[in-house]
Amino acid sequence: MNLTREAKSIQVIIRLCLRMTILMVFAAFGSIGFGRSLVVFLWMSIALSAVLAIMKREVPLDSALNHWDEMTAYVALCCLIVGFDHFAPI
Repeated sequence: MNLTREAKSIQVIIRLCLRMTILMVFAAFGSIGFGRSLVVFLWMSIALSAVLAIMKREVPLDSALNHWDEMTAYVALCCLIVGFDHFAPI
C-alpha cells in the first residue's frame, strides 16, 4: 500500500485523535481520577507507540508522520498534564 507522505501524515493525525478520544473516555471512568488515569493511559500509549515504531522499523524525524511522532505527542501531553496536576505520578 503506497501512500503519499500527506496521506500517511493524515492517517497518523486521525489515529492520534481517535486514540486520544478513547483514552479520555476510559480516563473519565477511572477510579483514581481523570488526571491520574489519563497520565497512566498516556504512558501505556507511549510504550505502545515506541514498540510499534521499532517493529515497523520507522525512522525518527522522517518527512512523513509516523509512530515516533505520535509517541512524541503523547509525551508532550503527559508532561503538560503532570505540569498542571502536581499530584499525578510520573
